[in-house]
Amino acid sequence: MLQSSFDSDQNSHKSFELPGARPHYNPDRPGQVEHIFLDLALDIPNQSYQGTCTIRLNPICNGIDRLTLDAVNLNIQSVKIAAIEQAFETDGEQLYIQLQQPTETGKPLELAIAYSVEKPQRGLYFIQPDKHYPNKPVQVWTQGEDEDSRFWFPCFDYPGQLTSSEIRVRVPKHLTAISNGELINTEVEGDTKIYHWLQQQVHPTYLMTLAIGDFAEIRDEWQGKPVPYYVEKSREADARRSMGKTPRMMEFLSQKYGYPYPFPKYAQVCVDDFIFGGMENTSTTLLTDRCLLDERAALDNRSTESLVCHELAHQWFGDLVVIKHWSHAWLKEGMASYSEVMWTEEEYGAEEAAYYRLGEARNYIAEDTARYRRPIVTHVYREAIELYDRHLYEKGACVYHMIRAELGDDLFWKAIATFVNDNAHQTVETIDLLRAIEKATGRNLLFLFDQYVFRGGHPDYKVSYAWDGDSKLAKITITQTQAKSNDNSSRNELFDLKLPISFGYVEGEEKSFKTFTVRVHEREQTFYFPLEEKPQFISFDQGNHVLKTVSLEYPVAELKAQLQHDPDPISRIYAAEALAKKGGLEAVKALSDALKRDRFWGVRAEIAKQLADVKLDQAFAGLVTGLKDEVAQVRRAVVEALASIKTSESYKALKPIVEKGDPSYYVEAAAIRAIGGIAASNLHEKPKDDKVLKLLKTVLAERSGWNEVVRSGAIAGLSQMKTSEAALNLILEYTAPGLPQSLRLAAIRALGGISSGQTNVNLSRILERLSELSRETFFLTQVAVAAALGQMETLKAIPILQALADQTPDGRVRRIAEEAVQRVQKHAGSDKAVKQLREELDQMKKENQDLKSRLEALEAKAK
Repeated sequence: MLQSSFDSDQNSHKSFELPGARPHYNPDRPGQVEHIFLDLALDIPNQSYQGTCTIRLNPICNGIDRLTLDAVNLNIQSVKIAAIEQAFETDGEQLYIQLQQPTETGKPLELAIAYSVEKPQRGLYFIQPDKHYPNKPVQVWTQGEDEDSRFWFPCFDYPGQLTSSEIRVRVPKHLTAISNGELINTEVEGDTKIYHWLQQQVHPTYLMTLAIGDFAEIRDEWQGKPVPYYVEKSREADARRSMGKTPRMMEFLSQKYGYPYPFPKYAQVCVDDFIFGGMENTSTTLLTDRCLLDERAALDNRSTESLVCHELAHQWFGDLVVIKHWSHAWLKEGMASYSEVMWTEEEYGAEEAAYYRLGEARNYIAEDTARYRRPIVTHVYREAIELYDRHLYEKGACVYHMIRAELGDDLFWKAIATFVNDNAHQTVETIDLLRAIEKATGRNLLFLFDQYVFRGGHPDYKVSYAWDGDSKLAKITITQTQAKSNDNSSRNELFDLKLPISFGYVEGEEKSFKTFTVRVHEREQTFYFPLEEKPQFISFDQGNHVLKTVSLEYPVAELKAQLQHDPDPISRIYAAEALAKKGGLEAVKALSDALKRDRFWGVRAEIAKQLADVKLDQAFAGLVTGLKDEVAQVRRAVVEALASIKTSESYKALKPIVEKGDPSYYVEAAAIRAIGGIAASNLHEKPKDDKVLKLLKTVLAERSGWNEVVRSGAIAGLSQMKTSEAALNLILEYTAPGLPQSLRLAAIRALGGISSGQTNVNLSRILERLSELSRETFFLTQVAVAAALGQMETLKAIPILQALADQTPDGRVRRIAEEAVQRVQKHAGSDKAVKQLREELDQMKKENQDLKSRLEALEAKAK
């Protein structure tokens, strides 16, 4: 499953465990579920259905006379075994069956449970047109992970039970029903059509799926197996553009994992209002229709390609090899995320993959720094869905990469193939991966798992360098700067790792390295390396395979050489960060030159961010040239960097992009967002608010485009004009139902951003609107409301958040709302005096920048 993560403000490693968290274990197993057969008839207009769930259970021991199944808000009508009625009772959460005859081993039971459901809250979703969205398609789809299958059929709803499955469903004749496995029969009866699907390979209940709609089917194949794409009619070209690499990915992953794609087909179904990015149901992945790219979006959007790869990778990691308990979900989510890195390397090259991996590491580190720190593997939580965070996905991916770096490519893929082949169609825990590694390679990597999987955190390194010319010694001092956490469940101890340090030499076009491997295990260690001559640059953790943060304290000359010559893009990015911290004209010149010349767009994009942090006017001239970069991602980074400068010059540089557009939706949206922030700044030379408002209003009226990216940029720009009532009025207009969902959600979130500068009367209007919106039941609307309220600086936001947390049936929303309460409590401590101090500090920074720029210019002339 791929979903979004939500951040909180900076803290000192808050606990992951919220009040009510407790240890979770799989329940006792009365027997092995051998088969589940759902026979359903849907009444789509009334959002209801009825049918029978037949479960064949092979008892594990004699004498069991009571069974407990998960069944949330299901109307159970009868329970039969061999046509004999069984006594039962329900409590709205579980179904308790009293067996007339106690179990006997070797004699399977077939439970036939007749039931119906009206307007299910979760598990199965009815999508239909309404008065606000008359063009919405008619669709029905399911979402089982983590424990939502119990909302649409009775079952033993935990991943440790693997079973074959079968779904027979009656739908209106013009609709198509897609499910797991193979379509074994269809029949037409009057105005209805019956689809009968059979999944012969075992899988857990959370991977059972059903998707119904008036779809266009685009057919593809891999080695004779069907690879269909189902999308809303008229979007066939977008489907090919977005999912057309699937067969090549199937071949690639089959080879890498050492196990051919294991199921009879691989379908991808794009559905409306999907609550996640995608869900890897066995042989039938569901994707959000927001992932479908038009021609312009495809210019610089690879997120869909990564999503397609991620969900496909789950067909092995998650569906073929199944986690035994949610606490081990990193095994599947980490590998699916790492497979995005692997595919990037295959399709776009090593530098692209390294940069992608850096992004994964940064996403995890942001959560670790700002939200909470936790071990990847933990069974203490309130609901299992809480585990689906950046520790699970991104940190998990980084751990897989560290295993690869530790073993080397050949042994890594041998270990992965051993893990998959030894555990195919079975359940696994983290220890099974360790065992597969040891079996395939002889290596015991428990030391790595102990540090990165079973406890929280990562090393934060500060690295300094000096050269002793007399002794010809390079001195490297490495300090682990991470602070110890107060959270005993995730102790942040010192890390004990072996790291390669390379000294680089450049002769013309040739580069050579002298490499040493050192053990870093103390708070501070100094190493001396004998070298024949002084190196031009230093690569700490050459290749940057270790998950960490790094602060380089090298002289400017070595940093410039590293930025120019280090073959690893991550090392060049670290050098750019260190140069920007040093500041000065020499650093600006080096960064500006690299922005023009570095061969890799990812490094150029990072340099743009760093240039903006150098508080010298000369940085602006270096940045502006990047607006002409041929790569859209670089232009976008430059636009965002110029936005942070907030001067009339940056406004003039960005205004043409707003007026004339850009080939990239994202660049255009960034520029539109930026001018709102510049207009809102406290600089005397700022453009007039009414001109910017008029420009943003024109964008909202005239531009749309893919997924409302451009108009959402305008909404974000308006949200930065915090003292403008006119800007607030515009945002409020776009929170109305009937507007495109992506744009409406952006407007809801923007209410939080604009709230801090509004009058008390307008603040009340914002709170009243968010209170109204909080009562809507759509998952993404509730998330947007919680995000908006979490940005506010008034305690009046807390009752709305608490009501949302108390009333929502969704544990994800509940957690987001509760974390937002904590942020509001923190923000509300900022009074007018603090705000005034901030404004005065900003003005002093501006004046200081002017003085430094003049001084640097005078010094440059004197030289």
